[in-house]
Amino acid sequence: MKKFVSLIILMLFLSMLAACGNSESAGGKNNDSGGSDVIKIGAIYSASGGGAPLGKSQMETVKMLVEQVNENDGIDGKKIELIAYDDKSDQNEAVLSMKKLIEQDKVLAVVGGTLSGNALAMVPLAEKSKTPFIASATSKQIVKPDDNSSREWIFKTTQSDDVVIPKILAYLKEKNLTKIAWLNVANQYGTSAHEEFNRLKGEYGIEAVIEEEFEATVDDAKAMLTRVKKSNPQAIIVWGTAQESSVITKNLHQLGMKLPIIESQGIGTKEFIELTGEAAEGVIFPAGRLIVAEQLPDNDPQKETLIKYKEDFKAKFNYDANTFGGHTWDAFYLLVNAIEKAGTDKEKIREQLENTKNFVGISGIFNFSKDNHTGLDESSLVMVQIKDGKFVIAE
Repeated sequence: MKKFVSLIILMLFLSMLAACGNSESAGGKNNDSGGSDVIKIGAIYSASGGGAPLGKSQMETVKMLVEQVNENDGIDGKKIELIAYDDKSDQNEAVLSMKKLIEQDKVLAVVGGTLSGNALAMVPLAEKSKTPFIASATSKQIVKPDDNSSREWIFKTTQSDDVVIPKILAYLKEKNLTKIAWLNVANQYGTSAHEEFNRLKGEYGIEAVIEEEFEATVDDAKAMLTRVKKSNPQAIIVWGTAQESSVITKNLHQLGMKLPIIESQGIGTKEFIELTGEAAEGVIFPAGRLIVAEQLPDNDPQKETLIKYKEDFKAKFNYDANTFGGHTWDAFYLLVNAIEKAGTDKEKIREQLENTKNFVGISGIFNFSKDNHTGLDESSLVMVQIKDGKFVIAE
């Protein structure tokens, strides 16, 4: 009996050793990104907090797209395992989430970065670990920093300030609006655009008669806007995202300032119209073609892709897709396209992204290169106006 018990104990011990060996193999080098039949992709978006009007649709978009790809046998037969974190619109949360994705979850690549400041805070971790990171925030510093620090592993799917600002300046010049009041939110998104505006305005014959900043938490800016009114501008540029820009726009309306108001692409959601009410009427801003997709001619190369995304999103979440979710569509499918062509080697994925040409996306038609990790130019934008509570192509 004792020999029998000893034999049972020995067998159990050997079984445990075998199990430990299998676990080690599953977490080994060949399976860091999810195992032989799984591809781990990380996502970090501002699904709550101040950036939620942008980040909520981004988080929902990436989850929807993963479901769709997996329902169609994944990537070369491998299912995607999405590990997604809400950074709560906080830079520290963004950094901690990025660190966790890279070091603990061992993802193959990361998409995300709703807010420019958050995306910039995540960049050094991606660069150091040599992990492909495709951001969905605007600042050109994400891919083209002033200090020339490395951005070898960083890409982004939004039009940079150096694409958006020239589009606006060209519009102002065309309309003979040369004396401008510039107002921007006091964060990376606003200051980056302000720098670009000041760098380029002279080339278009534009003069800033007053330049002001407002906080992202602003709830009343009438004192600042009274100064703006006294400067007698021909038009006003308001650079922020939906929540804070709504406050400024309503205050302008309350002060009776019936001037052309040009805003950033950060207001391109129905939420801005809902928050701003009648004061949103007439506001003009640059945007990708998604929010005016139905107004495009049938031969537009993006139209079919835009309409499908809008229909899929509305059917699943029961509210309209927006430009910001579109940036995530681009990031996800650019990554999927790269993995399909390059496999699961990070360096080969990076190289494939860098050499992607004529990729028809939501934000535009992407053409990346070694010196261009945004891949979009001014042709990816149209000027949009709010009329009767709807987005229309501006005349």
